[in-house]
Amino acid sequence: MPTVKAERAARTRQKILLAAAEVFDEVGYERASVTRIVERAGLTLGALYFHFGSKQGLAEALMNAQPATIEPHLESSGLQRLVDITLVWADRMQRDPILRAGVRLAVEQGSHGMNDATSFEEWRALMRSHLDVARADGELRESVSPERVARFVVGACTGMQTYSHLTTKRADLMERVSDMWQLLLPGVAAEAVVHDIQTNPERIPVAEL
Repeated sequence: MPTVKAERAARTRQKILLAAAEVFDEVGYERASVTRIVERAGLTLGALYFHFGSKQGLAEALMNAQPATIEPHLESSGLQRLVDITLVWADRMQRDPILRAGVRLAVEQGSHGMNDATSFEEWRALMRSHLDVARADGELRESVSPERVARFVVGACTGMQTYSHLTTKRADLMERVSDMWQLLLPGVAAEAVVHDIQTNPERIPVAEL
């Protein structure tokens, strides 16, 4: 059972993460100062450096927190689980500053001297795990490689969110993800299941959003 001290430290860490996410999302990495972040959090520089070591350490923590923020409550598996994860991700990109900042930092990291593919690889591994289940359950066409599909979906979602952000502030991101699956599934899913997989954004209940 966590001690009072450990619980307080966890709350402090989360407050710093949320404040940093808001600032990084608003102004980007280069213009975000640690002073501005701790002022937003109502904490001290010492607390930030204790938990994250540096601004870069804080940015890396946000980038690598992305997959952990997405866990649909819907009961699903295999290809349907993959679709559900991407739909929930698309919606939360509009409302979750930690997820949104993590994506922005990961995409823009080359401009501020970082080269960390961890978050992309974690997304790929998550996608691959559900595709492996789909393979075991006979949901994939024989010629389909789970690894290639996983890499494609991560790349496609990365590009879609950038395009959607520039054109609609991500208001249409769920629709774009739905379109992706409607185009992709006929070439990936076995004929016996392809029409059973639901891709409509309305599948995601309000409780998930």
